Amino acid sequence: MIGETGRVTGAIGPGLVGEVMLGVRGGAEAFLAYAVEPDERIGRGALVVVVEYQPPRTVYVMAAYG
Repeated sequence: MIGETGRVTGAIGPGLVGEVMLGVRGGAEAFLAYAVEPDERIGRGALVVVVEYQPPRTVYVMAAYG
């Protein structure tokens, strides 16, 4: 899971639990998402990279640039 890229479907930011879609088992599944940097805001549609995974469905992400 760590290192996977996904797309934000629910805004991520301070005080917000966001949502990202990640490729899993040949399909796409939704995961609860938090920003690695507590003050970072990541809007809907942004591409992110998973930095930490907490089973069963929580990920910490950072914006993917480039």
